[in-house]
Amino acid sequence: MKEFETVIGLEVHLQFKTETKIFCGCANRFGDEPNTLTCPVCLGLPGSLPVLNRKVLRYAIRVALALNAQINPVVKFDRKNYYYPDLPKGYQISQYDLPIAHDGSIVVSTAGQEKKIGIKRAHLEEDAGKLIHDGANNCSLVDYNRTGTPLMEIVSEPDLRTPQEAYDYLTALKLTLQYLDVSDCDMEKGSLRCDANVSVRQKGAKEFGVKAEIKNLNSFKAVKSALEFEENRHRAMILAGEKIVQETRLWNDEKAATFPMRSKEEAHDYRYFPEPDLVPFSLAPNAVEEVRRDMPEMPHAKLERLLKRYSLVEYDAHILIQDPHIADFFERCAESYKDWKKICNWIIGPVQQEMNSRKCGIGELKLPPQNLIGLIEKVEQGVVSNLVGKDVLIMMLDTGKDAQTIIAEKGLAQVSDTGALEKIVEAILNENQKVVAQIKEGKDSAMGFLVGQAMKKTQGKANPKLLGDIIKRRITDG
Repeated sequence: MKEFETVIGLEVHLQFKTETKIFCGCANRFGDEPNTLTCPVCLGLPGSLPVLNRKVLRYAIRVALALNAQINPVVKFDRKNYYYPDLPKGYQISQYDLPIAHDGSIVVSTAGQEKKIGIKRAHLEEDAGKLIHDGANNCSLVDYNRTGTPLMEIVSEPDLRTPQEAYDYLTALKLTLQYLDVSDCDMEKGSLRCDANVSVRQKGAKEFGVKAEIKNLNSFKAVKSALEFEENRHRAMILAGEKIVQETRLWNDEKAATFPMRSKEEAHDYRYFPEPDLVPFSLAPNAVEEVRRDMPEMPHAKLERLLKRYSLVEYDAHILIQDPHIADFFERCAESYKDWKKICNWIIGPVQQEMNSRKCGIGELKLPPQNLIGLIEKVEQGVVSNLVGKDVLIMMLDTGKDAQTIIAEKGLAQVSDTGALEKIVEAILNENQKVVAQIKEGKDSAMGFLVGQAMKKTQGKANPKLLGDIIKRRITDG
């Protein structure tokens, strides 16, 4: 039976979160009324001249450094000529022969091992507008607000061999970009978009197969599913002796399939030529070093440091670094409380659960580090049980109050008065003589029933450990 190999390359479009667009002073913002964030420059009106946003250049250098890429000392822009209704100028300012960065790499954890994926190039360009199809009125409308939004296109080498590798690559790339704080990476807003190129060849072959380009991929899950569909389609066609044509295909999430968009026998002739309104310039000798000095700690380095500094297990550390803000929150908590494992358990457990249910980040919760530590201490001191502690956390997030205040206001402190608990235990034992007999015969699991009955009598406020100790002693002594 023939063995096949899938070859995948990804093109990621990253939208920078600068305050203004790449070549003009219009606000770079999402969600405004259509066509309210435009000017003569981004609309390409006669006589208007573009000026490069300095922050975009710094962000681009920051990404290049994180991707271990070579940075071109000369910054040059080109015109990419094509017509489409959402492109008011009839061309897009991009970079062709001199991308800002090239020949980089990123290390990806996939299938239980690390793999280096090459970055072919990363170049700057402006975004086009957005077409809105109005089915009710049988027309298409154009919103030019997005025109001129600063983009960086990051093109991988065809080093990916499985849809899962592609998913893991995108996850690692997104995490790196989030640590760089250059974009919100929100695919729903279009801040991070991805096109995929995929082909299939016989294992051991040197030549690539005929590729398909897949568009309309709105999530990493969609990328993985579309690639799985395409590799199966290609393999089936090869085995059936059918000819595969080079084409662009659209992914349909509902039908879980790709469909032809247009044939692409040859690459488009975009008639690139140097942008006449933006003169090429050389980077200042210290420009790259200035950015390098301000680089944040990258995910892999943070992972290694957390493992070493706080003696965390890899599973916990991996979860913490998936969000730089959560990792920072953990370290701020660890400054004042030394049981790092317990802090980690609370953050990746109840706190993460509340973030998910409230659909917000750690910074949006009403939870200063000292408040979480205060709650952990109350649980460890036995003032409240772990279960009640989770309820206290919810009330803390709802009100902004600390644990001690809420426990006092709601009367949630555990009953640890031995005398009071002795009386409750005595009543429970008298009411459940059959269960007591079972425990005496060696059925220790029945102990939980008695503890539960005693907890009911105290409305859950008794210290369960203390209750268990008293019940065990009374039965043994009796």
